[in-house]
Amino acid sequence: MDRRLFLSAAACTLFAPRAALAGDEIRLRDLYNKDQSFSDLALGLDGQSIDVSGFMAPPLKAETQFFVLTKRPLATCPFCETEAEWPDDIVAIYARRTITPIPFNVPIIATGTLALGTYTDPDLGFVSRVRLTDARFARA
Repeated sequence: MDRRLFLSAAACTLFAPRAALAGDEIRLRDLYNKDQSFSDLALGLDGQSIDVSGFMAPPLKAETQFFVLTKRPLATCPFCETEAEWPDDIVAIYARRTITPIPFNVPIIATGTLALGTYTDPDLGFVSRVRLTDARFARA
């Protein structure tokens, strides 16, 4: 390998933002078809670890391991509704540890195990169709 090419590639790798390095990062819209059914991509990744970028909506309660990842910044929690009203631009995140909230307008990347299908959280009553479990997150 040419020395200049190597140094150029190394510099790009070292100074590139994390999101650019995560070639397998998923966008929220990639998980659904237009008819709100799960996409082939989502079905193929069910049960696997994935990265999803978005924004942390304000948590439902203090000292929790749960938050909602949204496609765009939201100053208030999206909602806790039925499966029929579940939008295609949010994902429930169940973190490994109690979360420290990040401001709602700061982009983050959440990494966890994708879980599909309707689930009602027994403690919060929150209904989700898409979740990341055993998740961790960081600023993008």
